[in-house]
Amino acid sequence: MGAKIDRVLNQATFCNMAGAGSSMLYSFLLFVVTLSLQEMYRAKLASSELFTILGGFTSSLIFLLLLTFIGNYQETCGIRTGWGTVIFAEAVALIAASTVHRVCITTCFLFSAGLLYEVNQLSGMMLSKSEPKAKRF
Repeated sequence: MGAKIDRVLNQATFCNMAGAGSSMLYSFLLFVVTLSLQEMYRAKLASSELFTILGGFTSSLIFLLLLTFIGNYQETCGIRTGWGTVIFAEAVALIAASTVHRVCITTCFLFSAGLLYEVNQLSGMMLSKSEPKAKRF
């Protein structure tokens, strides 16, 4: 009885997740919109200390969206992912942050490290849920 409940819960979890193709499309569109808005409002984001921190946070969102896009692209093509993806996405986000203010580079790096840690924890949790439990005799 418990195995049936686990199987139903696992199927319900996978039904709610987006496919790699649609996730890739949505993350690319959000990446373009976020980057465009950041560049449009870069004078406002550089105007005060609080907005400078906000500029670093939006750059870290650019990192997360680009990482999602590249990871889904590699998954659909069957290419192995690794740290190169993370470094490339972080470099693009730091360059985008540098167009706003110098302090945005530092805050972007710190926010990106926090987001990367949380994504890693979430990925590990979802992976452990998807793996079938081995029966112990």
